[in-house]
Amino acid sequence: MSASSKIRLVHVITGLQTGGAEMMLFKLLSEINWEKFDCHVISLTSEGSVGPKISELGIPVIAIGMKNGLPDPIGFFRLFRTLKKLKPDIVQTWLYHADLLAGLAAKFVGVKKIYWNVRQSNLEAGLNKWHTRLTARGCALLSYWLPDKIICNSLTAIRVHQKVGYKASLFHLIGNGFDLEKFCIDPCAKSVLCKQLNISEKSLLIGLIARFDPQKDHQNFVLAANKVLESLPDAHFILVGSNIDYENKILSNLIEESGYKQNFHLLGEKDDISCINAALDVACSASLGEGFPNAIGEAMACGVPCVVTDVGDSAHLLGDTGIIVASANFQALAEAIIELLSTSERYRQKLGKKARQRIEEYFSIAAITDEYEKIYQT
Repeated sequence: MSASSKIRLVHVITGLQTGGAEMMLFKLLSEINWEKFDCHVISLTSEGSVGPKISELGIPVIAIGMKNGLPDPIGFFRLFRTLKKLKPDIVQTWLYHADLLAGLAAKFVGVKKIYWNVRQSNLEAGLNKWHTRLTARGCALLSYWLPDKIICNSLTAIRVHQKVGYKASLFHLIGNGFDLEKFCIDPCAKSVLCKQLNISEKSLLIGLIARFDPQKDHQNFVLAANKVLESLPDAHFILVGSNIDYENKILSNLIEESGYKQNFHLLGEKDDISCINAALDVACSASLGEGFPNAIGEAMACGVPCVVTDVGDSAHLLGDTGIIVASANFQALAEAIIELLSTSERYRQKLGKKARQRIEEYFSIAAITDEYEKIYQT
């Protein structure tokens, strides 16, 4: 197919630091049919850590350089000028600020198809910055005029946004997809990670892979970990994500106060997430709000049984392959972790294989990419 006959698709995202939406965009671009689509990516802020990965695919990445949460007329004009130069057939925006700003810029440029991507399932004041909530409300009003479709990754997110005023008929559900070659069962992974952390291979490893954010509820996870350690002193808790290190005083103080600092391992952002997942005995999500949790799907693909809070589409993703508990209840979270760790290793492996089979059947990246391509070609 010649370049002129391809669909020119421009993705615009708020930023490209490591996160669920950012990694979903990267996976989508890794899998999309390049014979049909000519793709470009625009970040409203910086290239972050994901931008270079997208560039390595051969896809141009343009960073506008806006500052988070601040009005930026110059940045908006730069965005407008960039879209005008690229002349896209479709603009796909990701996250509220990109939905709003890039949606408007694309409309002014004359782009015929504008698709939003909404991925959050909790808009409570205590869990979101004021400008995020204000932007979401603004998008709700504009949804009756601006986008042609609104793609959502969870049924819960659809219900939440319809409730705050988004146009109900525009929503289209496409879940997250997972790379089953990268995220796979690896019997050697635990030995490698234990050696890196200088702990016994007989240790029980519990993981929480999530950026530091109020919605991820690290405080509740640490409190649950304390209860687990009272019963299982050989347990170790592996925390990974943006701002997950001992320079984070809120998190480090929580761990210091627990008295179990030696059982916590704060690894920050990591590129080898698949290796860390495959090493775990149990993976957790302690979130107060989720759309469709990438971290849990990736752990399931690695054959790891999971304990998740009942938020967003976490329970739908997990099915009957793990344990679901109420959010903001560290006692229930701890009891569920202990329940899984008290079973035999053979049973956990069997449950983990069942989890991977569920991802293979319903949530492979190939199947999800196919759904996006069908929308883009409609």
